[in-house]
Amino acid sequence: MSQRPIGSPQPAVPAVAEMSELIELLEVVWERSRDTVSAPPVSSAQARVLFLVDGNGEMNLRELGRLLEAAPPSVTRLCDRLQAVGFLERHPGSDDRREVLLRLTPGGRAYLERLRASRQEALARAMAAMSPASRTALAAGLAGFCSAVTTPLRLPSQPPRTA
Repeated sequence: MSQRPIGSPQPAVPAVAEMSELIELLEVVWERSRDTVSAPPVSSAQARVLFLVDGNGEMNLRELGRLLEAAPPSVTRLCDRLQAVGFLERHPGSDDRREVLLRLTPGGRAYLERLRASRQEALARAMAAMSPASRTALAAGLAGFCSAVTTPLRLPSQPPRTA
């Protein structure tokens, strides 16, 4: 497999194809996990809202819409549903009372904890079949990838997790 030099403006085509395939597989695992940890069910779009609000601590509807690349009415409906099931709460901004700030509720945090645990169990089973060298290489590559993705989502960088 031929790779482009480090720092090349174009990503290595095989790596992009492999990452695309990985993401498709993870979506299947993620959906299966999401469906098993929640009653009432949370849609994929609602789960993205929960992850973004959790990762940013607190955010306003406008910023959430920008990160989701969604229209304000769609973002409002997503938040309405999450508030109705008790996973999200809204508060007026302290500087501008017209601003609506979003925060996870304890129920929303507990849901995300269960979801993450379920997904991590599925990943751990898959990774147990890999060689130690492959796991090490994967961890290093994913750390770089996460760093590249985290910045545009305004999420605080996370310290590397050890297995």
